[in-house]
Formats: sequence, structure tokens, C-alpha cells
Amino acid sequence: MDSPVLPRRLYMDNAATSFPKPKVVIESMVRYATELGASAGRGAYREAVETSNILGECRRRLNQLFHGEKAEHFVFTLNCSDALNLAIKGLVDPKKKNHGICTHIDHNSILRPMNAMEDQGWLEQTRVKVDPISGLVDPEDIRKAIRPETRFIAITHASNVTGTIQPIREIGRIARECAVPFIVDAAQSAGHVPIDVREDCIDLMAAPGHKALLGPLGTGFLYIRPGLEKILRTLREGGTGSVSELDRQPEFLPDKYEPGSHNAIGIAGLNEGVKWILDQTVEKLASHDLDLVRTMLEGLSDIKGLTYYGPRGVKNRLGVFSVRIEGFEPYELAAVLESHYGILTRPGIHCAPLAHQAIGTTEYGGTTSLSFSPFLSKQDVKFATDALAEVAGEVVS
Repeated sequence: MDSPVLPRRLYMDNAATSFPKPKVVIESMVRYATELGASAGRGAYREAVETSNILGECRRRLNQLFHGEKAEHFVFTLNCSDALNLAIKGLVDPKKKNHGICTHIDHNSILRPMNAMEDQGWLEQTRVKVDPISGLVDPEDIRKAIRPETRFIAITHASNVTGTIQPIREIGRIARECAVPFIVDAAQSAGHVPIDVREDCIDLMAAPGHKALLGPLGTGFLYIRPGLEKILRTLREGGTGSVSELDRQPEFLPDKYEPGSHNAIGIAGLNEGVKWILDQTVEKLASHDLDLVRTMLEGLSDIKGLTYYGPRGVKNRLGVFSVRIEGFEPYELAAVLESHYGILTRPGIHCAPLAHQAIGTTEYGGTTSLSFSPFLSKQDVKFATDALAEVAGEVVS
């Protein structure tokens, strides 16, 4: 008996982690593993020095990509959640009265650190509502929530549920005007759309290396605007390979926030991922993403029994789509898309419970999410919308 012909694998879970990676990312990691293998700052030999140079180069490229003020203010972290924990908790002094602002579209990477501090009695918080259709927050609602004791405003730039892109420049200007540190979770936007930390008035920006920056898992960073290091507490201390004669954490960056040996093999991959983006230009990548969004919107517009969430057009939208088909649980729809069409998606609540409450999908167990990368084509997206139409059509008929 002949083996069944299985459908090709079409990866559409890039909001979780990007795949595939550029070839140069893999090659750089293999080279580190086979030729270098050293820990940055722990030796004077060539391999250790070259590893340190790779880390420095990656910081400079990140600084170029996001128009930062100083490369050494890009602090490497385990991932975006790790960076947000440092940003949020580092600005709160348990001995003082503290207040923080977030929104109903935010990811658990913001919600959980804030809730943990609230449970400990260290923080009061205001969660600003968003429009239930577009997922957008009104910047003036942010302004109204600010108090004298507000320590930070934390915003998810682009939603991993609705694809909504928030107006961070407007919010950033309000935060700067009120002298409140502005934290941006750029997990879904860094590498997809242009971000200028200076023009956007961003004080602290967290991002993972493994999503649109096209690096490997286990990498990320926190950008700290010069001057903020004077008030941002450390959460961890340890060896840095620098000023080892002192038994206190260094005060200079990046060492102040980078205890322990780095994930050098991961940063080597991230370094090449960022270079690939700089070579392509983020503007060109954003334009490609918009083309995919248009194709998706066109394909979804007339499918009976299907609902998609977030902005109705390309404005304020990223290539992340949450869909629901009547008669299908999110996990059931994901299973059908994989088994019948080879489309890989993500079902459920997507680590953003308030976002699903805002759009009214909690009672259904969330949605099924499809998310794009630079390596998908309009034909790939059309294949996905045709598959969704076929599945929805089976229910309607």
C-alpha cells in the first residue's frame, strides 16, 4: 500500500518564534560552536576576544536599527519576559508608594510582573481599556491614569492576539511630558516595523531575539535610555569578568545588568539576524508584511462563519491574525489546518487573557492565530485563506 501524501508544512506561528531563520544565522552559530566556544570577558586569548567583539557588534547593530543613543545601553537578557521583569520591577521601590499603568491588550509578560508586585503590596495599578474592535488604546486615557506616584507606563507595542499596533509615539510624548518612564514591549514589533527609541520617547524597550529579529531562542535585550540606569535597580548580581577585584556589582553598562556568562552562541546568531534586517531594511520588511496583511484581509473578508479580530484594514495592523470559525474550538481548528493543509498555527489564549476578554473570545477558549514572517509569500497567505474558507464552507454546507 502506498504511503499517504502528506501536505507541505507551512509555518504560520511566527508570533511565537520565527521560522525559518536566515542561513547566516545558523552558520554563525555553527562557527561559534566549532571555532570559538569561549566566554566573553573571561580570557585574553583570541577566541575570547573575538566572542567579546561579537557581543559588541550585536549591540552596535541593535543601536543602529533602533536609533539608540549608546550601544552599551542595549543589555542582553534571556528573552523579552526577562527584560520586562528588569524594566518593571527595577523601577519599583518597595519602600515607597508605587503606581503603574498598563492596558487590557498587554501580554502576560507585563501583566504578571505587575500582578506579582501588587500581590506583595508593592504596587497599585491602572489597566487602561482598549477599543473592543480595533484593540487600540486612546493615549488620552493613558494621560488621565497618571498619578504623582506613577513609576512607569508599560505598553505592548503590537498585540500577539489582534495584530494591533499601538500609537507609542503619542503615548511616549505624554509620558515624557509627565516625566514618567515609558516601557515598550516590542516582542511583536521589533524587526517588523520601524522603531526609533528617541523619536518615540521610549525610556526602556524590551524585545526577544527569536521573533522578528530572526535570532535563536534564549536571546533578548532591554534598551535603557541613558540616565535611567541611575534609578533602575538590578534584580540579579554576579560575575561579569570586569572589575573582579570588587565584590559589588559594577555601576557601568552593560555590566551592571549582565551578571554571569552570556549566551554567546545565541547572540552570535542574533547578531547576524539583525544584520540581515539592516541589509534588507526594516522599511522594506514592513512593506512586505503589509502586502501579506492586505492579502489576508481580502481572503477573509467574505468567508461565512469566520470571524477575525483586530483592525479592519491595514492601518495600525501587523501580520498577526486571530480567527474563529463557528463550530470549531480553537485547538480543533488548529488540528484540522495542520492535518489537512499542513498549516501550523497557535490556538488558545496566547498568554494575553485581558486581550481575549476585551475582544470577547475568552468564552470560546480564545482563537486560532496565524502570524507572518519575511519568508512567507502572498501565495502562502492565499493558500491559508483558501484553506480557512474550505473549512468554514464544510460547516455552512
